[in-house]
Amino acid sequence: MKTDKLVSQAIKLHEAGKNDEAAALFSRILRASPANFVALYTMGVIRYQREDYEGALSFFTRARKLNAAFVPLHFNLGLTHLKLSRMPEAIACLQHAVQLDGSYEPARKQLELLQNGMQQNSSQELSGYYGEHAAAINRAIELQSQQRADEAEALFRQILFEEPGNILALYSMGAIEQQRGRPDLALDYFEQGAAARPDYAPIWYSRGVVLQSLKRHEEALASFDRALALNPRYSEALVNKGAVLAEMKRHRDALLNYEELLKIDPNNVRALNNRGILLSDFKMFDLAIQTYEHLLRVDPEYEYALGLLTFAKLHSCEWSRLEEYSNKVIEGVRNGKRVCKSQAFLAMSAEPEEHLQCARIFAQQYFPAQPPVWQGERYQHDRIRIAYVSPDFREHPVGHLTAGIFEQHDKQRFELIAISLGLDDDSALRQRMVKAFDRFIDVRQMRSLEIAQMMREMEIDIAVDLAGYTADSRTDLFSYRPAPVQVNFLGYSSTLGTDYFDYIIADQQIIPEEYKHCYSEEVVYMPDTYLPTDGSLQIAERTPSREEHGLPADGFVFCSFNHDYKINPPVFDIWMRLLKQVPNSVLWLMKLNESAERNLRKEAERRGVSAERIIFATRVPKVEDHLARYRIADLFLDTSPYNAHTTTSDVLRAGLPVLTCRGKAFAGRVAAGLLTVVGLPELITDNLIAYERLALELARNPEKLQGLRAKLQENLKTTPLYDTVRYCRNLEDLYLAMWRRCQQQSPEVNG
Repeated sequence: MKTDKLVSQAIKLHEAGKNDEAAALFSRILRASPANFVALYTMGVIRYQREDYEGALSFFTRARKLNAAFVPLHFNLGLTHLKLSRMPEAIACLQHAVQLDGSYEPARKQLELLQNGMQQNSSQELSGYYGEHAAAINRAIELQSQQRADEAEALFRQILFEEPGNILALYSMGAIEQQRGRPDLALDYFEQGAAARPDYAPIWYSRGVVLQSLKRHEEALASFDRALALNPRYSEALVNKGAVLAEMKRHRDALLNYEELLKIDPNNVRALNNRGILLSDFKMFDLAIQTYEHLLRVDPEYEYALGLLTFAKLHSCEWSRLEEYSNKVIEGVRNGKRVCKSQAFLAMSAEPEEHLQCARIFAQQYFPAQPPVWQGERYQHDRIRIAYVSPDFREHPVGHLTAGIFEQHDKQRFELIAISLGLDDDSALRQRMVKAFDRFIDVRQMRSLEIAQMMREMEIDIAVDLAGYTADSRTDLFSYRPAPVQVNFLGYSSTLGTDYFDYIIADQQIIPEEYKHCYSEEVVYMPDTYLPTDGSLQIAERTPSREEHGLPADGFVFCSFNHDYKINPPVFDIWMRLLKQVPNSVLWLMKLNESAERNLRKEAERRGVSAERIIFATRVPKVEDHLARYRIADLFLDTSPYNAHTTTSDVLRAGLPVLTCRGKAFAGRVAAGLLTVVGLPELITDNLIAYERLALELARNPEKLQGLRAKLQENLKTTPLYDTVRYCRNLEDLYLAMWRRCQQQSPEVNG
């Protein structure tokens, strides 16, 4: 049936009062045609009638993007804002409806009712909001809605001069200052408003939002709780309360908060989105998948939801409709849509051009360039000041990779400052890094702008981001340009897609000349490898037995200790075919989440391989023992399009050959780069057909495999891969060239 006929049928059902049937049909229409205005608008009306005001707001807002000239839409938006206690927004929408059509009686009547200090179906008097200045407030709010903030401010100031406690003027002035990026001034207005009208829930909510932005978390929670005490169904306050709890790492409390909100408003899209993220953090991927599917039923176009759903499926190895979803994500990115966050996209697409496009979409929304705090000054320091910015100065792969670098830096030439964004885990590694820096600054409670200003005052010469778009990073602090030179390094395996990062540190293997155009940063090359290692790391002398790790004493052991989201159907198909063709072989994987382990066993059975032939490793407390157990495997099988990175370095250090399929993008070329450095290019393939063929050949030819193993052992004696001092000198040469170029504007950075 054509869409027009379905829409007509759904409208008739709605007009007949059959809202459940109408909503089901409209949902079907929107799945096929997410930009159908009539379906979106009518779904908003149905949600309003059901008293699901947040849901109504979501549908009306989406509909407005498609047809901003439809007068009833603005009227209904105004009514929805009224139900949500958002008086200024309600007035602005109603006024806009009247501006579009001066004869539209419902909007004119509603405005008149408000101006007379009363609202139908409400017991609360509104004259206290207007005071004696109804006409002036209406005009000021109208100017504010038209983005004429200066004119609106002048009117609001006049009102406050005559009536200092006018709640709408205080509320609106706070909103204006908040939009201008002046949270301290906004907070002052909201404080005045809370004192003048402590029974006005939106003022407590807005006060909480500002405190949240200032990272005054406990005060923000208290403010949201005051709003909720006045209006227990205040969904926005519940959403933001959950976000604050998550920022405070009180993830369980945040999750419970969203559960409570969803009892009140089962289709609240922000609550569903945040619940899905928290469930993923808890590795409860089955529930996360259900949550994202619910979210997409409510709002098929909700930003980044499809990418989050697909990534959760990859994490749980739940591959139903995975290809369909992945293709939609890739198509969405190509079309410039906010469909997938950048980090997750690296596991879905093999194309570096698409990675750049995804990063740009993400950065433009969340991390646009801000007015720079560094204004072109040239510093004169005895030592070049380098600030490493990271949430991972702790027990973390980035921490393990960089600790030796920090210790080996030439302190006569460089002054090292740590800008620590993450938790202090009080580990030995953390203490080791604290000791290695000249200054170690914990900035968790500071706003990004404050951090940037502090770095400018410290006259940082080179700011190095070790996190990119990974957990707990602060890309936005770099958007303020706190340093003359800004570098994307190590923590994120792709471009950041911004204009304010000057360089990305790479090597010729992971970003060859032909792909340099796919990176927004200028590519600078390390001579051997971009990946640092800690040369002091030792592997346990004792090699455990296979029986200790649940492996068969005889038979071939294929090993792949890659993360769950890097395993996908094409790679897993190859692994299962290998098990079928190599008698008594097993696949040894790292311990994954319960969903992933269960699903991989099922996927093996579907492919005719006994689930018992997949063995999941148990965790060992010491990294030295973890590395030693690689020796009992026969061949490490890499993943594609997202390789093993640090794991490849560890596996090779332990003497186990790694077979990889080299891709085009950074994330898919790291293992190939490391194999090149250790002199084993014969283990690099360029497509999955060759990868499978070589894996089978090595499993069937023990002499050839043993020869590769012997070659690796010999090459480890001379490879630069684990020479931390050499790596550090090469890195310092790059930093020095960057600094000189910035000082002198010399044309070359690469040595």
